[in-house]
This record gives sequence, structure tokens and C-alpha cells, in this order.
Amino acid sequence: MLTLTLSDFTLEHFMQHYWQQKPVVIRQGFKQFKDLISPEELAGLACESDIESRLVYKKRGKWQAESGPFESYDHLGKAGWSLIVQAVNHWSPEVAELVKPFDFLPKWRLDDVMISYSTPKGGVGPHIDLYDVFICQGSGRRQWRVGDKGNHRQFAAHAALLHVDPFEAMIDVELLPGDILYIPPGFPHDGVSLETSMSFSVGFRAKSACDMLSGLADYVIDKELGSNLLSDPGRPIHKNQGQINASDFALIKAHLRSILDDDTLLADFAGSFLSRTKCQLDLQALDEPLDAVELIDTLQQQPLVRTGGLRCFYLDETLSKGVCYIDGERHAFGAKAKAVVKALCDHDRVTHTQLLGGLKIPEFVAALTQWVNAGYWYFEN
Repeated sequence: MLTLTLSDFTLEHFMQHYWQQKPVVIRQGFKQFKDLISPEELAGLACESDIESRLVYKKRGKWQAESGPFESYDHLGKAGWSLIVQAVNHWSPEVAELVKPFDFLPKWRLDDVMISYSTPKGGVGPHIDLYDVFICQGSGRRQWRVGDKGNHRQFAAHAALLHVDPFEAMIDVELLPGDILYIPPGFPHDGVSLETSMSFSVGFRAKSACDMLSGLADYVIDKELGSNLLSDPGRPIHKNQGQINASDFALIKAHLRSILDDDTLLADFAGSFLSRTKCQLDLQALDEPLDAVELIDTLQQQPLVRTGGLRCFYLDETLSKGVCYIDGERHAFGAKAKAVVKALCDHDRVTHTQLLGGLKIPEFVAALTQWVNAGYWYFEN
């Protein structure tokens, strides 16, 4: 089991002084860290069309990027290139274990675990990310430079690569196996492999207001909500035809705010929106589906494990009704399901004892059976 070790400060200090504020190097954050996947296994994942992967390298001094799937790397030589594979935690239970040491952050903020395999002098160039990332160094060594936030010019070094102008480094460090580099959004950084190496990046992404408003609009339309017309009976005579006056502007704002002030509507949107997976899941549907009785019998012998990357949440506003949100869908099981909903969403591995209360609720048992048959959860053995 991976354990995060902070020798220079406490977790509380990190959250108060570094999280979303400034980068920091955590030396030997994972003691005796070993690669969670081999380069050969990573290359195998990059052969799959369902898995997002990239090759980044230079050709005649110019940056190049290719999207997978890939069948061969022989043409790239022995130096100067990187293979990047997204959401490996969705496909490898061993890599999914890397998420657990960061459970001091909520799962709804988690993006994925990206893995980079680089040959000597390989990298993706200087760039700025819009998410928080913990870069965990695996095998090999990699040199990292991190600059301060500022008005950095970004440009397209390639159609698929957004780079940043040269910057002055506030951190210039060589990462060794087990070291971690935390970088908040907006800080320019550049990593170059000093030898063949593996980096495991645990990313946490927040949604922009634009993304959420767009998502809310789609949700309201799909659910056929918010169709009440703006109403203004008894309004005074309007004298200036071209004017939207202060009282009308206030009326417009109040009409829009009625959506945002509807806590149940907003909770259902947030749960559905944030539980959608960005990348495909490795769902292994059962060849011989279980019925409810078989599910409960098996659960008495074996715990259930959530498939890597599956997002399932609850909100305080709707938990009292036994509501949870799984992979973008809302499920309501009633007030008696409150405890089982929490257990299912809070833990990657759940036992018969933890789910016992829910196993007395037919709607929950039916949903759980469907989820297991579809591969959202699987039996540990």
C-alpha cells in the first residue's frame, strides 16, 4: 500500500500554504517507490483506440506530436521522445492505487493519473497547465524547472502543443524515484528526462464557471426545467422604448437567479455533471449476469471493488433522500439508503457489512446488481 510521507511539513500546512498557491518539492514522498506499470504494459495500453495517448518529440529541431493508438516506436530512436498515456488509473488497478494517498482531496476534484515514459532528453516542452498536479517520479531521473505565475506568452509549438516563452526558474531540481513535485495551475514548468524514466502525474482539475454554466444550461434543457416565462403583471407604463431600466434588469436577474437558488435542482446538476467520466472506463461486463440473490450470496464471501476511474458522489442537499450520482446518472433510493449511499461513494472497496442496510432495499439491490453486471463494480477475487 502506498503511503504519502511529508517530512518537511504537515498535511495541514501543505493545504494552507501550498495548495493552489505555490509549487513545492516533496522529497521521498513515496519511500522505495517502484513503477506501478512497466514500460511494455504502458506501450500496450497506447495500442488501444479507447485509450488517449500521445507521442511528443522533435524532428529537425521542431516539436512534433502524434495521437495514438501506436503500433511501433522503432522510428523514434533511443533518445529525445516521450510517450504520454492518460487515465491509466482507469485501466490498471495497480496505478489506481496511486490515487488513494491523495484522499485528503475530494474525488470530484480528481482528473486522472497520467503516465509519461521518456527516453533521455525527452519531454513535452515548457508549458502551463490549468490543473493541480502531483508529479511522482518513478524509475530514472528527470530535471524539472518551474517558474512563477505571471503574464507568460503562450504559443503553438505544434498544432497539439501549447508552449510558453522561456521563463526564470524558481525551482530547478532533479527528481529521483519517490520524489514528488506539486505544481498548482498557472505556473510554467518544463521537465526533461536525464535518462530513461517514468513519471506518474496525479491531476486535480476544477471546472471553470463557463464550463459549469454551459453544463447547467444543457441540464436544464435536457430535463425540461426552467420553462417558466418571465412575468411582470401590474408593471408601470414604459416611457423610453429603447431602455432596459433598473427595475427590469433586476427582474431579469431574479428570473435567472431562481434557477441558481433552487438547491435541489443545482445539487442534481452538480452531482450529475461532476460524476461524468472524461475518459473511457475499462468496464468488464459479466458474461453470465448475476441475479439479486446470487449477488448477495457472493457479496457475503467477497468484497466489491469499484472499477478504476468510476465517479460516484453524493451531496448533503439530497443525501437525506438516499440520492447518489454515478457516471452522470442520478439514483434515488429513499431516506433509509442514506448510510449505504455514503458507504458506496466514500469507499473504493465495500463489504457485505457496509452494504447491509441497502441490501434490505429492493431498489438499491436491483441497481447494484445492474452495476455489477455492467462492470462498474467487480468482486475482489
